[in-house]
Order: sequence, then structure tokens, then C-alpha cells
Amino acid sequence: MSVDHPSISHFRTEHRRRGGTGRIVILPDTVHTAALAAEALGCEVGAIANSLLFEADGAPVLILTSGAHRVDLDKVGAALGGARLRRAKPAFVREHTGQVIGGVSPIAHPAPIPTYLDPWLERHETVWAAAGHPAAVFATSHRELLALTGGTPLDVA
Repeated sequence: MSVDHPSISHFRTEHRRRGGTGRIVILPDTVHTAALAAEALGCEVGAIANSLLFEADGAPVLILTSGAHRVDLDKVGAALGGARLRRAKPAFVREHTGQVIGGVSPIAHPAPIPTYLDPWLERHETVWAAAGHPAAVFATSHRELLALTGGTPLDVA
């Protein structure tokens, strides 16, 4: 895997345009869970920001959650005004993010997506999030993720 992969290059361009500062790291192809990514990066699993796309009454919603958490769909749906949340299917993810499941970045989507951040990510000085490809991550912080995404903190667990 190369940092020149088209989806990573697209992410890098958007990341720079928005003022992102963290470096991009290419992980081994065998790293496909938050726990394995944390092990490869030498950090706690809670410092991995999982980018999860959900369908809320037909519209996309992106939730960036700590790798130590699972999203409580009922709780988040209630916080979003009673929306019915469900995991997005691969085609829905690709349509709204331009990326594949496992590599969805917090930014660089074809159109803005309402984004919510797990406040637990703030507990970590460095947070790692996907960089547009399943093998690519970038270093950031909770504060920078809020700025990059225009997201809203939301207790999701």
C-alpha cells in the first residue's frame, strides 16, 4: 500500500485544505479492527476514532466514536430528534463518503455529512482516524477533529 493511493491522496489534499496537521500512517493490511490498529500504533484502543456511517431516516450521519465504545443507536437516535438509526450498507457508505467501510475518513466526502464526535476521544492527546482507505490512518486530536469536521460532541455510548 502506498500513500499515493487515489483515496489517500484525495484525503491528504482535503486534510491540508482544512488545516489538518497530523501525519498519515499506512498500517499492515492485517490491521482491520480498532484493537489491532491500536496495537500497531502503540496506543490505547480508546484513542482510535472509528468513523461509522449510519442511515438516519434515509440521510447519512457520521459518528466518530472511541474504539473503546459501541454506539447506542437508541440513545443517539433520541438525541437526534427521534431519528431511527441503522448501520449503513456498503453502497450507501460509498455513495455518501466516496470511501469503503473500514476506511471512511472524518472528511473528504462528496458532500457535507452531519458529524458527531464521542467526547471520550478528548481523553487522548493523540487520536488516530481513517485517512480514506482501510490501511491508512492519520494522527489528530479531538479538538482538531471538531474543527476539521464541523462536528458536534455527542455522548454516543
